[in-house]
Amino acid sequence: MHLPTQLSALLLVALPSVVRAVFQDEVGHIDYHYELLGLPQRETTFFHKPRRDDKASLLYTLSDVGVLGAANPSSGAILWRQLLNGTITDGGGFLRAGEGQNWLASAYGQSVHAWDAVNGRNKFWMDFAGEVKDLEIMEMTENNRKDILALFDENESTVLRRLSGNDGRVVWGFKETSGDVPLQVSTNVEKVFVISLRGSAGAYNIKVTVLDALSGKREAELVIGTKADVHDKDDVILVGANSAAPIIAWTDDVRQKLRVSVLGQKTRQEFPLPADTVSVEIHAPHLVQSQPHFLVHSKTSTGHTAEVYHVDLRTNVITKAYQLPFASGPGAFSTSSNGANVYFTRITDEELVIFASASDTVLGRWPLKTTETRLVAIHGVSEVVKKAGTDSYAVRSAAVTDTDEWILIRNGDVAWSRPEGLTGAVAATFVEIPESENLAKTLEQEAHSNPLEAYIHRVKRHLEDLQYLPAYLNNIPSRLMSSILGTEVSTHDGKLARDSFGFNKLVVLATRRGMIYVLDAGNHGKILASKRAFDLPKGQKWDVAGIKADDSTGIVTILGKNNDETIVKILPGTSFNMEVISKGPEGSPATQSAALLNTVSGPRLFPVGLDGELQGLTSDVLPNQVAVVRGSDRELKGIAIVDGKQTVSWTFLLPPSQRIVDVATRPSHDAVASIGRVLGDRTVKYKYLNPNTLVVAAVDESTKVPSLVIYLLDTVSGQILASSKYEGVDPKKHIECAMAENWFTCTYFGQYRLRDGAQSLKGYQIVVSDLYETDKPNDRGVLGDAENFSSLGPIDAPGDVPLPSVVSQTFILSAPISALEVTQTRQGITSRQVLAYLPETHGIAGIPRMVLEPRRPVGRDPTAAEAEEGLIKYHPAIEIDPKSVHTHQRDVIGVQKIIAAPAVVESTSLVFAYGIDVFGSRVAPSFLFDILGKGFNKVTLIGTVLAITAGVLVLSPMVRKKQINALWGAPM
Repeated sequence: MHLPTQLSALLLVALPSVVRAVFQDEVGHIDYHYELLGLPQRETTFFHKPRRDDKASLLYTLSDVGVLGAANPSSGAILWRQLLNGTITDGGGFLRAGEGQNWLASAYGQSVHAWDAVNGRNKFWMDFAGEVKDLEIMEMTENNRKDILALFDENESTVLRRLSGNDGRVVWGFKETSGDVPLQVSTNVEKVFVISLRGSAGAYNIKVTVLDALSGKREAELVIGTKADVHDKDDVILVGANSAAPIIAWTDDVRQKLRVSVLGQKTRQEFPLPADTVSVEIHAPHLVQSQPHFLVHSKTSTGHTAEVYHVDLRTNVITKAYQLPFASGPGAFSTSSNGANVYFTRITDEELVIFASASDTVLGRWPLKTTETRLVAIHGVSEVVKKAGTDSYAVRSAAVTDTDEWILIRNGDVAWSRPEGLTGAVAATFVEIPESENLAKTLEQEAHSNPLEAYIHRVKRHLEDLQYLPAYLNNIPSRLMSSILGTEVSTHDGKLARDSFGFNKLVVLATRRGMIYVLDAGNHGKILASKRAFDLPKGQKWDVAGIKADDSTGIVTILGKNNDETIVKILPGTSFNMEVISKGPEGSPATQSAALLNTVSGPRLFPVGLDGELQGLTSDVLPNQVAVVRGSDRELKGIAIVDGKQTVSWTFLLPPSQRIVDVATRPSHDAVASIGRVLGDRTVKYKYLNPNTLVVAAVDESTKVPSLVIYLLDTVSGQILASSKYEGVDPKKHIECAMAENWFTCTYFGQYRLRDGAQSLKGYQIVVSDLYETDKPNDRGVLGDAENFSSLGPIDAPGDVPLPSVVSQTFILSAPISALEVTQTRQGITSRQVLAYLPETHGIAGIPRMVLEPRRPVGRDPTAAEAEEGLIKYHPAIEIDPKSVHTHQRDVIGVQKIIAAPAVVESTSLVFAYGIDVFGSRVAPSFLFDILGKGFNKVTLIGTVLAITAGVLVLSPMVRKKQINALWGAPM
């Protein structure tokens, strides 16, 4: 495409200034937002004082989705957060804080960063060649400055760098090319220790390299234990740091023995573990001044126990101090330090207990007070404080539960709870609130009876409904006052029910951790229920292939890629209830996607195997359907279903140099209000409304300059209806398409030329294509007025295939966009908006369809007829106007997908976005033309009507008297 050299006129300046995504009085009324961090990880969550002189601590965490943030322990409110990798991660990363420092150090991938502990601003960001394997803080240095130790794996070499805590510059570096596996780094008052695994997989032993803290030079190399002491890096459960006597601990592969060694020593000690131990955790302090004590937490299949050990600083001998009693069920331990004192906190499903590390004396015990029937803590962190002038203690513990919640327990009371399990969402869908089962059966009975019996039955039913009339009449005053004052009042006494506007819908959300949530979109996204569908093993995630809701029954079907199926039944009643039936997962992934097929009982999801074959077809599948499935990276296949059997009717195979990056289809609800577009001269261009179409985006990297090729396919015949090619596209950046009605759009990062051709630039672009039956007005082409149409046969003569007329235009965007979605309304009368996530500014913008009109006149002002049609002059640059951002000032991070659903009122489309944060809102692209907005002043209206009525009542006798007097005084 060509651009003018001067881009002074931005597109949205030409739009009316009244165009807004949301008004101020609608904030918090029509939208809701869950500002989330993700599930905190055990090694990257802690209490820390953001300033040396502060008395209060904050909670810091680096979550399993890659969000670094700080929370207020008093309320659980998020103070600040940063998305480290720019997208959702699968755990990992490192987070450390120096004692008394006002900054934090983090690392992820190949980067090391430092952040202000108070406001979260970045101090420095350093990128390196290798992957970070560990991160530690040097508490004691030669210049009283705390520095950062970062361990890297660079091309099978172990590299350790000491970075300045002020600016991130490299103070010194150490490199070793022995081929050992770098594991962790540790430090004490004098030395730096690099821990590596020497040997091969299944037969490692531990190597400790001792370095001088001042220069980074090697001083010694120690090999601990014998060969095959360690089978896997996961066997090493602790490498202590910043302690007077840091230790390294590991177990054997059958969890029968615990081996511990003080770093810097060649010897090791062995301790037996309880029988039937399935996992082991070690909790130790991270302060130099703390006593060298540590706790070994052993978990069995029936319960857990713990043992406390002490390290003699003179002899480096480790001795068992005491053992805590065995407790049935799961539990969690955490460590807290105050000077030299070390405290251990134990959380069970019944109580919260704190111990001193020196003895087994119980310092405090509190029963857990929670609204839940049972609280199961997976891991946590604690802060123990001794009350001044007394021997009593106070403790607060932040723990992750088995229901994926992050809670804070203060002296046994649950102070707050955050639904961090909502992060990592992989699928969601809107579903209608199911009607009463009795009402459904009654209506079905009336539908299958003769008219007279149905009429009599309905009259009886309406007479029985009169018992609810008093309650309805009693509720009228509160509803009237609520309507006048603009407040909210429940008209169903807490019972979920549909509303006349269609705003009260439910959202079923599935996360990668196997959790299912049900949110009430009509009540600010309130979480109605949550339940775990699967207990997934460590490292495995729930990959959803498809999700489908049946609005008539309230049943949601979720198909996974590991041969699993989940049925969510939303049960009607006086209180919300949900039933989850799960099958699987089983074995390795065997499902690539899900196909929606029509059956006798309605649309249903069927899994598609890795070979592209439909699985589990039943006899009630309707015939003459075609399902499009993926083959390889460059193949699509059309599967025809005839008499319950499936055959490959067509294959779309890309050239060897191309691969598919995205496929877009029309949404299941895509109402079309008009089959044509009326032009300014009153002629009509007829839309190409073939429902059997899809858009395929493919990249070609065979040439020096990669290109993007967009295909429009007929899903019945597999024929290419249209195609276009865009050169200079960056295939590493996001490419996504969306389709609706008779148009589609794609966004990408590509190259474009200025009009003079002298300069070539790169930027984010969006291309829009309209499809019409012909390029001539009032002409329907070869179809004419035909009532029937087949994609498999010619119209009049061989080769006479009705191809659409395509009108395309490309625009330059001021920011990258992703997660494209088109708003949906009930009848399709309302103008459309393209909803898109802004990953750089963390917002969701709505781009009006009139802005993305490909027929806008280029290089000239619109004629009178074009202006009447609503066309404006083409400007190549689209500036994302803040007034078009539906999230306004909300910071919505990590959105992976946006879904939309129609409301009952035509003006409104319901929107829901998920990924890391959860956001929902109501969007009115053509404004609220069928309901009164929240800003409508009903009090003034009623007051005006009452004042006019009073005026009429007062003035009416006066006017009547004047008229009578005038008649009496008139001459005869």
